Amino acid sequence: MRRVMSLFLPHWPIERHRNGYARSAKPFAFVTGIGGKRVLTEVNRAAAAEGIAPGMGLADARALYSDLVAAEADFIGDAAALAALARWCRRFSPWTAPCGSDGVFLDITGCAHLFGGEAALASAVVERLARRGINARIAIADTLGAVWALSRFGDTHIAVIQPGCVRQALADLPVAALRLDAAVTALLDQLGLSRIGALYRMPRAELATRCGESVALHLDQALGRAPEPLSPLQPEIAHEAHRSFAEPLMRPEDIAAATDILLESLSRHLAKEGMGARKLILALHRVDGRIEEAAIGTTLPTRDPRHLWRLFEERLPLLDPGLGVEEMVLTARIVEPLAAAQPRLVGGTERSEAGGSADLAALIDRLSLRLGTGSVVRPRLRESHLPERAVRFLPAFHAGATKAVAKPGRIRPVRLLRRPEPIEATAPVPDDPPLLFRWRDRIHRVRRADGPERIESEWWRAPGAPRDYYRVEDEYGRRFWLYRAGLYEPQTRPLWFVHGFFG
Repeated sequence: MRRVMSLFLPHWPIERHRNGYARSAKPFAFVTGIGGKRVLTEVNRAAAAEGIAPGMGLADARALYSDLVAAEADFIGDAAALAALARWCRRFSPWTAPCGSDGVFLDITGCAHLFGGEAALASAVVERLARRGINARIAIADTLGAVWALSRFGDTHIAVIQPGCVRQALADLPVAALRLDAAVTALLDQLGLSRIGALYRMPRAELATRCGESVALHLDQALGRAPEPLSPLQPEIAHEAHRSFAEPLMRPEDIAAATDILLESLSRHLAKEGMGARKLILALHRVDGRIEEAAIGTTLPTRDPRHLWRLFEERLPLLDPGLGVEEMVLTARIVEPLAAAQPRLVGGTERSEAGGSADLAALIDRLSLRLGTGSVVRPRLRESHLPERAVRFLPAFHAGATKAVAKPGRIRPVRLLRRPEPIEATAPVPDDPPLLFRWRDRIHRVRRADGPERIESEWWRAPGAPRDYYRVEDEYGRRFWLYRAGLYEPQTRPLWFVHGFFG
């Protein structure tokens, strides 16, 4: 007999965020626009304690609590996270699917005994989700309609209905539990049919004439009289290659040779799919049950086995084969589309879509492997008047380059300090460069100077004082970029800083 489970997550949009909103002590709500009005779609516990509830207008909610924090509802993100949760539920059943925007269906036929029974399985799911800060209500019964109704309208957090007892379990639930439209539910209430049990005595023909075919259909599906299939999530395509050995491998050269074979096999598979790998994991399954893993990442998607071998070559010596390796599995965890490229016949290398060559990408991969992920970067200009914000460092093949607002011809130092450092400076008149300054306990006498160049603060980001920059050279030929913060005030000592150095 078929057995299904409904997992209902009443506060999913809030609780799917592992940190922040769900655990915040400050009232928070998600909002969306409905008919030109901002309406709350979900609230956290702190907001609910103030009498704020979903469906309330944002203005009305802030009348109850003026400091209510609101953010735009992310329905697409909620759906993607729910699909990921449905895949996570495959550890309990191979047949799972999202249910609406706040639940998951599981077909647990033949699975419950692996967890000690249906009640134990439901408790295990609730406990595992509670560790992640997610509250859940669960129902187990014979039909999808029954478990949907019981998980949302039942009086217990875990309801396990024995086979053949669905009719009795649904009798006292409201007709809204049959997944009916609001208009149909309201019509049934007007007719005095507010409970599902009241529909049992109604002739099907009369019920269809008065309320439409949907009522009889949903009732029959809940009672198991009409079929309702469950379409599971499509299984993810596994991009992997594996190899088992009759005799366990122990020598490093044998493991290296097997890795080379796996790379060739996986590269052929990726080529057929038109994909390239961005992250690969090599798992060595030892005879004692332990698993040794080595992971590599690439800047651009690739399926070149020679390049991937060069990356794994530096990781293999770190793996411990123990008493022997009986199986090796190579998995491409992150893949991206990779079209076939036409190599050049004469000189040069093929350019990638990211603006760099394949050779450069390979070099960056090897440097990143040795220095750490994210250690190989390149500067990008961005729109900012302040020198310390005019450049940011991004991954080498990042596509987020922006235009700079600085005009060509402006002289800038070859080295800029991460933060301007304060100095003691002596200047004869307010707009003159300093005659000498002390920086890091050393006095520098100025021999030549040029300036000032005034740079205003970015008032749209944060208020600040303007800066007057000077290019100065000391008596030993060292050149500095200094600035005075703020306008000159007779009764106030000016603040000076060193910001960079010229070559």
